[in-house]
Amino acid sequence: MKKMLLVLSRMYAILLFLSQILSSIVASSLMNGSIRGGSSTAPTISECHMARGEEDSPTSTNITTTIDTPSAIHFLSDGLMRNLRKVHRYQQLAQTTREFFSNPSSSEHISLQLRDEIRSLLSDTEENSSFFQFLTQTRRQLHKFPELMYQESMTSQTISSILQELNITHTQGWGINTRSSIIPGPGGYGIVAHIGTGRPPCILLRADMDALPITENGIEHASAEQFISQHVGTMHACGHDGHSTMLLGAAMILKSIEHDIPGTIRLMFQPAEEGGAGGKRMVEEGVVTLDPPAQHAFGLHVWPTATSGSILSRPGTLLAASDRFEIQVLGKGGHAAIPHLTIDPITTSAAMVMNLQHLVSRKLSPLQSGVVSISVFNSKGGDNGAFNVIPPSVLIRGTIRALDEETLLYLKQGVEKTVRSTALMNDCTVEIEWSPDFYPPTHNNPILFETFSRSVGDLVSDDGKLQDVEPTMGAEDFGFLSRTIPSTFFLLGQGGRGEKSSNDTIEKTIQTNYGLHDPRFTLDEKNMAKGVELHVNIALRALKMLANKESQ
Repeated sequence: MKKMLLVLSRMYAILLFLSQILSSIVASSLMNGSIRGGSSTAPTISECHMARGEEDSPTSTNITTTIDTPSAIHFLSDGLMRNLRKVHRYQQLAQTTREFFSNPSSSEHISLQLRDEIRSLLSDTEENSSFFQFLTQTRRQLHKFPELMYQESMTSQTISSILQELNITHTQGWGINTRSSIIPGPGGYGIVAHIGTGRPPCILLRADMDALPITENGIEHASAEQFISQHVGTMHACGHDGHSTMLLGAAMILKSIEHDIPGTIRLMFQPAEEGGAGGKRMVEEGVVTLDPPAQHAFGLHVWPTATSGSILSRPGTLLAASDRFEIQVLGKGGHAAIPHLTIDPITTSAAMVMNLQHLVSRKLSPLQSGVVSISVFNSKGGDNGAFNVIPPSVLIRGTIRALDEETLLYLKQGVEKTVRSTALMNDCTVEIEWSPDFYPPTHNNPILFETFSRSVGDLVSDDGKLQDVEPTMGAEDFGFLSRTIPSTFFLLGQGGRGEKSSNDTIEKTIQTNYGLHDPRFTLDEKNMAKGVELHVNIALRALKMLANKESQ
């Protein structure tokens, strides 16, 4: 009996030893991300540099916040990812890329050949069906789970998972919300990724990722129920799901030819564009000055009023500077039958709205552009909005727009003066709050545009020519990048091509020209390939342009 117990004791010790060894192996594999379905933590920026054998840059931002993300992408199949990574798909592009960079003054033939090789990977053929599946499934996943600014947790995890699957070095924790007392959400969901050598020259490609507080109404795809917003009252009504997807598609192609890229391509996945100044936060955190510093920045936005496949832009200011305000007009409520015993905030506020319209029509030069728009006018006569009660207060909200910061600040001063003087004249008091960060104009550097960006737009556009457009009073926080380094922002036409949607009984044209921020907004999914094509061409050709300048 004692011998048997001794044998069992020894066997237990051996099994315990083997178990410890196996646990150690599994833990090591998980740390290295080599076991699918495990979790790994994205590297910090310092670790990215160390992985390349570089020392920490003194200008690098101190971003250390990370988010655990699964290495397997639950909504994309393993077979799909294997098809996308097949080396032979990219061999011809890699060869043409080497020829393109090997000669500083590559011929027009090589330039067109590079464009055509990129385009061939994106053509709507059976051979490329995996790539279209990737774009469509990724965009629909993002569309199905939209998230508001500074709350883009699931969106960030999805993007990080795909970058991890593609073996693209990236860091998380960017775009922390420094205005949490005003704007809900912690932020920190931005992502910065790198493809290339990790050395100069360096260019930046940017995409935004947040959604809007809009209830979705009217996706026309036959399979709409599969990806309509599952977050009630929140919707990707501005195409940011498509923007992030297009940049991921470009990342996949650029990663496949990484060894032939003489420089660094920085990918900026930005949160909180819709009023939260997420771009400003990331600039403050060092997305531009990170080693190697970005020399140019490029971005795009889908544009429903232009035909799918077209590319639009202009030198100089493309999009407006903007700010927003909230006004509380405080009076003295009472019975509507005895208004002389009240201080009426309704009539005071109505006078304010009318007086504010004079700022543009009578204070600005007719040759200047400006907008003062009132979008909210709320009051309640008593608890139930009674018809015979003059309320004690009125809430007014609105926005000001201009094509330069000087005019925007002039309008802001005019709003303050008009509101306070009107309140004083009517014995009311007033409180005015402005957004913590006004948006600067999105300005396309004229030299960069005319010497480089226009020609790339011509090359990629379906009609062979970039369309010049007038500035618009829409605003974009890409402006924080464009005032930091020479940049170009493109508009990608996505309306009016007439994509067909069909089910068992119906075939109809999907309408993709509903305006931005419309609850019926529908992305032209087939047009995402054009956005990918633009990103890839911009990245490769901008690096070559910068390399040629450095060698001169």
